[in-house]
Amino acid sequence: MWAKLAKPEGIGNREFFDVWYQESIAALQALKAGAIKNIWKVAGKYEVVAVMEVASGDDLDAIVHSLPIWKLGYAHIVPEINWIPLRSYENWSTQLDGMRKA
Repeated sequence: MWAKLAKPEGIGNREFFDVWYQESIAALQALKAGAIKNIWKVAGKYEVVAVMEVASGDDLDAIVHSLPIWKLGYAHIVPEINWIPLRSYENWSTQLDGMRKA
C-alpha cells in the first residue's frame, strides 16, 4: 500500500497531525498484530508505504474503513492510495515451470 496524504486548506497543523497520530497508533497496533508486515513514512513527503497481508479485497476494504482517518471523517486527507498486490516468487517460479512445459 502506498498512501499519499495532503493537509487541506482550513485544517491547521495541530488537527492534521493529531489525526495522523491517531492513525499511526492504529497502524503500529496492526504491525504488532501481524496484519501489517512493515510500514514506512517516505522521508520529506506526506506519504506512507506499508506491506500488508490480507485474505481478500473485502478484508482490505473493511480494514481501510476501520482506520481512524476514515472513522473520524478525514478520508479527504488521503487523496490517493495505491495497492500493489504481491505474490510469492516461489509460486511464480512453479507456474513458470508449468508454462514452459506446456
